[in-house]
This record gives sequence, C-alpha cells and structure tokens, in this order.
Amino acid sequence: MGAEMAAGGGSLPGLLGRKSRYARMDDVLPPEPEDGGGVRVRGGGSSRRYVFACSVFASLNHVLLGYDVGVMSGCIIFIQKDLHITEVQQEVLVGCLSFISLLGSLAAGRTSDAIGRKWTIGLAAAVFQAGAAIMTFAPSFAALMAGRLLAGIGIGIGIMVAPVYISEISPAALRGTFASFPEIFISFGILLGYVSNLAFSGLPGHINWRVMLGAGILPSISIAFVLLVIPESPRWLVMQGRLADARAVLAKVSDGEEEAQERLAEIEEAARATGSGKAAWRELLRPSPVVRRMLITGLGVQFFQQATGIDALVYYSPTIFRDSGMTTESQLLAATVAVGFSKVAFIVIAIVLVDRVGRKPLLYISTVGITACLAVLAASLSLLARGALPGAAAVGLAVLTVCGFVAFFSVGIGPINMVLSSEIFPLRLRAQAVAVGFALNRMASGGVAMSFLSICRAVTVAGAFAAFAAVSAVSVVFVHLFVPETSGKTLEQIESLFGGVGVASGEVELGDAERLEHKRLVPNASSG
Repeated sequence: MGAEMAAGGGSLPGLLGRKSRYARMDDVLPPEPEDGGGVRVRGGGSSRRYVFACSVFASLNHVLLGYDVGVMSGCIIFIQKDLHITEVQQEVLVGCLSFISLLGSLAAGRTSDAIGRKWTIGLAAAVFQAGAAIMTFAPSFAALMAGRLLAGIGIGIGIMVAPVYISEISPAALRGTFASFPEIFISFGILLGYVSNLAFSGLPGHINWRVMLGAGILPSISIAFVLLVIPESPRWLVMQGRLADARAVLAKVSDGEEEAQERLAEIEEAARATGSGKAAWRELLRPSPVVRRMLITGLGVQFFQQATGIDALVYYSPTIFRDSGMTTESQLLAATVAVGFSKVAFIVIAIVLVDRVGRKPLLYISTVGITACLAVLAASLSLLARGALPGAAAVGLAVLTVCGFVAFFSVGIGPINMVLSSEIFPLRLRAQAVAVGFALNRMASGGVAMSFLSICRAVTVAGAFAAFAAVSAVSVVFVHLFVPETSGKTLEQIESLFGGVGVASGEVELGDAERLEHKRLVPNASSG
C-alpha cells in the first residue's frame, strides 16, 4: 500500500483521482540500484494525444447510429402523416434497423479480420451513405424500408469495429476512457437527431422528414478524411505477419521505444495462439470454462444494456411525453432535446471516471439508478391514469425520470458495455466474440423497439416500464455476480481474471505480491 499511497499523492483525493487501481505491468520500469530499488512509473506523452485523435476519428461512425435513432423519433410523426403508414409499419420501420444491423455486426467480424479494422470503418460509412440516400428520396414505404435495411447493415458494421480498433491501439491505463468514445458519439448523434427534428419540423410535411434523414449523410462523408489519418490496428498487422508495420504503429501509440517493444512482444505471444476464423467460431460454439465465463459476462452486459428499454425511451420519447400530458408537437420535440442534452452531459462524466473509479462501481451506480427511474416513471404514469396525480406533476416527473434514466444509462452501462466487450476476450476470439455480442445487443434493441407500442397497447405505458424496471433489477444482480473489474489490465492480462493463463497473469495487488514473496523466502511460513 505504501507504493500506492505514493502514486496517489499520499492522500485520499490522490487515491480517488488515480487512473486505475493497479499500475500497468508494462508501464512499471525495473528497479534502479541508484535510487534504492524504488518503483518508477512512466508519465504520458504526445503518443496519448495521437491515440486520443485516432479514437475520436474511429468513433465518427457512431454518430450515424445515434443520429438515426434520435431523428427517427421525430421523423416517424411526419412519415406517418405523409405516407399514411399503420402502427405496425411504424414499429417495423423503427425496429428493423436493430435487427438488420446485427447482420452487419456478424459480417464485420470476418471483414475486419480480412481487410483490417481501418478499412472496415470506411466500408461501414459507405454502406450507410447509400442507405441514407435511398431513404431521403423514398417515394413509398417499401423504398423507405429498403434504404433503412441498407443503412442498418452499415451501422452494424460500424458499431462493431470501432471499439475493437480503439481497444487495440490504446494503452491499458487509458483504454477505458478511449473505448468509451463510441458511446459519447452515439449520444451526440442522438442529440443532433433531436435538434434536427426541432429545426426542420416547420418545413412542409412531405419535405421535413426527408431533410431530417438526408442530413445524416453529412457525418459519414468525414470518414474519407479519417481513413487518410488513422493507422491500422497493430494487433491486426501482427496477425497478418506485418511486424515492421506493427512496430511502426506501436512506436506512435506508445510512450517510448521500450514500451512499444513490450507491447509488440505481448501481441506476438497472444497471436501465436490465434487460429483461423473457423477455429475461433468453433471455440465460441464449444467454449472452455474460461471462455464460457467471458461469454456470460460479455453477452450479458450487451443484453441488459438494451433489455432495460433505452431504445424504447429514445425512439418513443414523444409517445411517453404525450402519455404524461404534453399536447403540442413543439413541446414534445423540445422535451426530447432535453433528453439528448442529458445523455451527452453524463456520457462525458463517464469518460472521465471509467479509468479512475473503475468499470464495476459505475455499473452498480448505473443499474441501480436506472431501476429507480423506471420504477418512478411507471408509478407516476399509473397514478396519472387513475387520476391520482395532477397533470403538471405527471409531466414534470416524466421529464425528470426520462432524463434521469438516460443520465444513469450514460454514466455506466451505456459506455462500459462497449469497453468490456472489446477488452475481455483474447485476441484469437476478439473480433468474432465482439461481433456476436453486438449482434445480441442489436437483437435485444430491435425486439424492444418493434414491440413497445404493442406492449403499451396491451398493458399500458406504465406496465411496459414496470417490466423494464424488473429487468433492470435483475441486471444489478448480474453485475454483482458476473462482472470482474478490468480497469488497468492489459488486454492479454484480463484473461487471467476469468481463470485463464494470460500473458502476464501474475499481476496481483501489491499486498498479495508481498505475501507471495514472503512465502518464497520462508517456505514453511504458510504451514506454520
């Protein structure tokens, strides 16, 4: 603990403010005789600014997903009037994006292994652009669906590959922060979609929704510039046998030549155990106990992120606010903008805290908070329906609990879902396992989005959110039982947390290291 106190400045604020519970094993330099054998830890450098920039650029595709989710919540109001679609068609139009994007996520695993993480990011943007253009000029519901299906494939590819790419270029001490970037870009995209709804809602009814959808093409155009700037993943380069290229990239994203060599050695050792894509799928279908525990954690977090109803709330927030007593379209759209601002603000907080506080504490805060907000929302809507709650109070509680929901979601399970999914699997399984996780995530999202209106019609809006609250309560238990703390571990070392033999599975707490050393020097101490 003495070394930890020194690293944290010897005070409680210092300990709370440090980036991770453990010093990275590849950031700790060997003891030097002249300073009494003390442990010296490297500081940051320009490499971290470079990794920051690459992480931002790689996350731009996630603006597309967020924008589509946000803008559709308002578009659907005007599409329904212009194209005269039914409620079932409305559910299909909204929910199909999630289902079709899972095909993109599954394809992205093999694609990113074949052509690289970098060019898969570009492919995702191109496919989305084509789909968005078709939707913008769609003359009928069938053409609108065709464009939405194509856009969904592009989104599915994009949301899978970016977290993998970021985790593979980031140092362990900052991986949680950088791997959270995709979620903040989704939140930013949702906010842009809400603002677009409000800004263009005054246009003629047959034009406004087309302008809203067409504006989504603009962020994807920037991906062409991104491909000229970001490097390829060093882990993918090693898997292709391009060691010189991998070494050059690691030199840019590491704090010195020594760290670059250490990271290259770790990647090479992990790559030796990497088989073909078919071998990876076979291992996932017939997992060892270690891989099974990883799958339970990774897939479970992906499922609960969506099963608690975030997409129902984002897609249908105007419906929720209308049920609480709001009447005009301008009020409904303005309230959704408030939701978007809340989501963006708290995702920024999460990015600051994810490597300081750790993954698991934030997941506890997030899941407990979501459960409370859903329960209060369900109760308030139920009381309003019975006439036991004044209309103004119901509107206030609806806005407060919906904003609270997205705040707790954004501070925990929203971004950490992506962080965990991209860091817990070994290199030989990473692309395929992350693809399966995102596929499950999109399937849960689509199931919620496509059934929400029907569920509300069957059990009321209050009943639907009571069910989401029950699922969220189960997620609290899941986090407690199945999610380990991964903050500060290298990607290869995390395997040891699930009972495997990682590249450096000997990384333990400093107190444990002292006890192990004592046992080595005094063999009979444990039996005495």
